[in-house]
Amino acid sequence: MFRIDFHSHTGHSPDAAVPAASLLDGAVRAGLTTLCVTDHNTVDGGRQAASLVARRPDRYPGISVIIGEEIMTSEGEVIGLFLTTTIPRGLTPEETIKRIRDQGGLVTVPHPFDRLRGSRLRKAAIQRIADAGLIDAIEGLNARVTFSADNNRAIAFARAHQLPVVAGSDAHTAGEVGRAWVALDEPPGMTTDTLRAQLDATRVTPARPQATTGHAIGGRLSSPIVHLGSTLARWRRHLGLLPDVVL
Repeated sequence: MFRIDFHSHTGHSPDAAVPAASLLDGAVRAGLTTLCVTDHNTVDGGRQAASLVARRPDRYPGISVIIGEEIMTSEGEVIGLFLTTTIPRGLTPEETIKRIRDQGGLVTVPHPFDRLRGSRLRKAAIQRIADAGLIDAIEGLNARVTFSADNNRAIAFARAHQLPVVAGSDAHTAGEVGRAWVALDEPPGMTTDTLRAQLDATRVTPARPQATTGHAIGGRLSSPIVHLGSTLARWRRHLGLLPDVVL
């Protein structure tokens, strides 16, 4: 099986202090095939990680990087994958998704029902973009979600709307990488179309009522303590004790 972690952060995110190199070391230890680097409101961390893998295949054997961004829209966060340039924060969900797709990207919705996450996409927005066919996949297992029932709600939403389910560690430290993943029978596609086709095979549809996403995702929840690390990173930056970007 080939494992892909759809959600992670480097020191390019304001709430993380882990260098991209250390995050990739964690991916190797976790046995991942592919890591999606999705820093908050920037693709720079993903670009750095992809560059490191290209330069040091000996240090990061068997790992590929998908460059992404976790974008704060006017109604909460969405993730774009296979991006080349940063998409600005604060746009409507629809405009954000348009810009993702203009780059040929793939759209996922992270932690959509995490009751403790103020950055989650608002209920009206997720329903609206789902009805408009603007979502490629729902994050049904986020390892940083505190209550597993909130992940279950995300899976139920995906099933109800016949959408693929993805999983991500939401790692902000190297030790979290790979705590949630999607397992595929073949290497994850490194283009939007090929990866979307692989994910579509896991959808539940009226024509395939026995299909399940359960076999395709796995992992475990992280301890709620990991959130303290993110809070500390924010405060250290606020106090000038940490650079804006940890390389």
